[in-house]
Amino acid sequence: MPDPAAVGQHIADAAAELAARGYRVVVYASARGYEDPTRKYPSREVLDGVHVRRLPLSSFGKSSIPVRLAAQWIFLLQALGRGLFTRGLAGVMVSTSPPFCGFAGAIISKVRGVPVKYWLMDLNPDQMIALGKTREGSLMARVFEWFNRMILRQASDIVVMDRFMLERVERKGVPVSHKTEAMPPWPHEEGVHDIAHQDNPFRKAHGLEGKFVVMYSGNHSPANPLTTLLDAAERMKDEPNLVFVFIGGGGGKKEVEARAARLKNIVSLPYQPLSEIRYSLSAADLHVVSIGDGVVGIVHPCKVYGAMSVSRPILLLGPEPSHVSDLLRGHSLGWHVNHGDVEGAVRAIREAMTMPASQRAEMGRRGAELISGPLSKATLRGRFCDVMERGLKESPKPEAQSSS
Repeated sequence: MPDPAAVGQHIADAAAELAARGYRVVVYASARGYEDPTRKYPSREVLDGVHVRRLPLSSFGKSSIPVRLAAQWIFLLQALGRGLFTRGLAGVMVSTSPPFCGFAGAIISKVRGVPVKYWLMDLNPDQMIALGKTREGSLMARVFEWFNRMILRQASDIVVMDRFMLERVERKGVPVSHKTEAMPPWPHEEGVHDIAHQDNPFRKAHGLEGKFVVMYSGNHSPANPLTTLLDAAERMKDEPNLVFVFIGGGGGKKEVEARAARLKNIVSLPYQPLSEIRYSLSAADLHVVSIGDGVVGIVHPCKVYGAMSVSRPILLLGPEPSHVSDLLRGHSLGWHVNHGDVEGAVRAIREAMTMPASQRAEMGRRGAELISGPLSKATLRGRFCDVMERGLKESPKPEAQSSS
């Protein structure tokens, strides 16, 4: 099983696709779970044609930052040693998790004389600075930037999530535009589709029948501020048929639960099992996507694809321009409101509520068409793997390998 985090899921998908194209793909992973380090996996396994090699002493849980850093460096040193001696190596692919994976990839690439492909799924130290976890110019920030420049120079191809991330990478002083592709991560739309309200057990289980449901489903963090939405919910507390549902967890969950404790129109729920996602997402009439003003181009708002998969219109809380505002403006998928504009949020929600259901359905249909077309898993994974194949050292596919 790949890690349940998005990075692990997407790397697993890409590795399986490359294996299906005839490559021998080797993936280096931890022998223990990240969320639950007591969970141990087989040291060697073949999954979907991918050779998985799991390394010991590389996950001690998330109890503290020093513990996590120690595990990451032990993992990277082991992966570096394995990569230097992997037989028939044709290329290396690394991502941004763990944060210094690029360091190991750059060394393997240099020593073995093979291309290294770099997949940026988030950007540090930019994210830590934006969220106030470190300051610009600090020792930690300078160390991160040194490692960033190392892998950016060494990489033969770079994939970033969107045009805004590309702009941020280019500002790091390393010319990369000639070898960089901007493409969003593919949605995991298998089994996620629109379920009519009357057939949805989630709505029945949570007393949502006959209600207009505004939903936020995802990580509650400073990168996804929810205060404006919570203030709008408070302003609309006397609307009898309106409910705000917050699904997920994270540092911002306390703020949501504090409001839910005194407002009857707010429901706070934990993350839902993957098997139930299609029901929970389909229970909404309007999905909210929140992007912090300072994180555009640093993290990618993947939660928008779930809303589009279930054919629901979107309310964006965040700055413009951004990846989601581009989608909304280009395809008329919903509404955009800036953080702090509570009146604007109330107006948008009221407009969505009073709009004919057929118009909301048309907005949702346009989003679903994107997910089944240019933003589909088949299309985006195919584009990504085309980049991974480019310029591999050895052309015979059975001998080629990619390590991550």
